[in-house]
Amino acid sequence: MKLFAGLGNPGAAYAGHRHNIGFMAIDRIAADHGFAPWRPRFQGHAAEGRLGEDKVILLKPQTFMNLSGQSVAEALRFYKLTPADLVVFHDELDLAPGKARVKPSGGHAGHNGLRSIHAHLGDAYARVRLGIGHPGHKDAVAAYVLHDFAKADQGWLDDLLRGLSDGAPALADGDAARFMNAVALRTAPPRSSTGRSAPAAPPVPDETPRSAPGGADGPFSALKRLADRFR
Repeated sequence: MKLFAGLGNPGAAYAGHRHNIGFMAIDRIAADHGFAPWRPRFQGHAAEGRLGEDKVILLKPQTFMNLSGQSVAEALRFYKLTPADLVVFHDELDLAPGKARVKPSGGHAGHNGLRSIHAHLGDAYARVRLGIGHPGHKDAVAAYVLHDFAKADQGWLDDLLRGLSDGAPALADGDAARFMNAVALRTAPPRSSTGRSAPAAPPVPDETPRSAPGGADGPFSALKRLADRFR
């Protein structure tokens, strides 16, 4: 059994924020894979279902971002799981918009949701880092993450969420490479052609015999006729 936790802030006012992309990912997985309805549990909203052969609990903590660890730790204790069974989906400033990376463990890099989980569980859990880009200056970060995605972002955002959902069974099975391949097929699909015109074929040499110098017959033809007379 695995626990997939998406990080975000509860309530309609926050639903479209960049900080809530973790919630969006979990919602998409639940909808695409036929999970049971969401129920209020573990200081959050939880849904049960299967991804391939694996039973998975989806969790959206409702404690606000900086207290996410309370909800996640409660769910792990209830199901008698360890941090190794946990995957956290969260926004990542240091990745370009639309990019995703799997990180098996490590620091929280200042992310308040991860910081809270670290305080309750340590750092030995996996996370899926979902790129939202950086506003360019640290003083602008708070306003940037607590703001809705722009309309221009909707295309890559939908591709990313679809890719995460496509790859979710592989992630539940512990196959990070296959998961990332599924994401890449949505976010950077292979092109059937380059879109450029094929280079023009080189001219075919003209191999038609040409008249030799000296006129239509040329001197070589005249010598040939003379030789033919003595055969």
